[in-house]
Amino acid sequence: MPTPTKKPVVIVTRKLPDVVETRMCELFDTKLNVEDKPMTQAQLVEAVKTADVLVPTVTDRIDRAVLTQAGPRLRLIANFGTGVDNVDLDTARNRSILVTNTPGVLTEDTADMTMALILAVPRRLAEGAAYMRDPATKWSGWSPTWMLGHRIYGKRLGIIGMGRIGRAVARRAQAFGLQIHYHNRRRLPEDIEAEFEATFWESLDQMLTRVDIVSINCPHTPATYHLLSARRLRLLKPSAYVVNTARGEVIDENELARLLETGAIAGAGLDVFENEPVVNPRLLASERVVALPHMSSATIEGRIDMGEKVIINIKAFADGHAPPDRVHVAML
Repeated sequence: MPTPTKKPVVIVTRKLPDVVETRMCELFDTKLNVEDKPMTQAQLVEAVKTADVLVPTVTDRIDRAVLTQAGPRLRLIANFGTGVDNVDLDTARNRSILVTNTPGVLTEDTADMTMALILAVPRRLAEGAAYMRDPATKWSGWSPTWMLGHRIYGKRLGIIGMGRIGRAVARRAQAFGLQIHYHNRRRLPEDIEAEFEATFWESLDQMLTRVDIVSINCPHTPATYHLLSARRLRLLKPSAYVVNTARGEVIDENELARLLETGAIAGAGLDVFENEPVVNPRLLASERVVALPHMSSATIEGRIDMGEKVIINIKAFADGHAPPDRVHVAML
């Protein structure tokens, strides 16, 4: 840990909002990535060799190969993001490196985008917008049987992961007349269930067979990798939709693509992908898919809030206090 009279060396891996970078430079000996080019593994290794604090983003792989080469000064990884699946937490713990994240600040933004996809896929919004912009087509006007989608009012929404974001999605979905069903590691207290008029399913398999829309809002951990496996995806009704604003690794994408191609699933709204930034071309080719470039949390307000969380965690660490957003493996 740096001494109180010396500013900690903080290395930031990507461009952050100007107001965040300005404040970080005022408080710390900060090295910025002005060009915003993703760091290579070699650059990440060099960073952990010289930094007191590393500020990576969710796309930086801070794995064992990187962390085992960290210098003795590195004592904090202040992740710019809620998810920490990009950091090898076990190796960090074994090397006495604290890891923090930015929980809570992206809840409403992510829930907004989740609700947007829940609306967009059944109502064919992206398909209609693309048609209007295509110079090869000419809209001939309203028709009673053209571009028909499905109403969502009265349908069953199955939420996987009823944490902050899952509950924010439920709140929005309830206003649109959706019936709330959920699967979670632990059942919610009765008063919260009553608030959402939510039905708890201990068995994910049983929930999947009964819902019309599935919203994935759980983190990516070893336990949730391909939680929606090929077998589980095949449990969905042919009229069901899948929406994912969490992590791509939670879904078996190849099977999802196959089911969409054969019409065994009605559609999908995807903001995250299993091998980002590479996207399965079969998903992009499907008119049943609304694909977004991992933008659920992309609001100016959200990014600034994230930066403020990072600064608070670093400042607490530099002052010799426990960072408020320290991540413990047991929490995941």
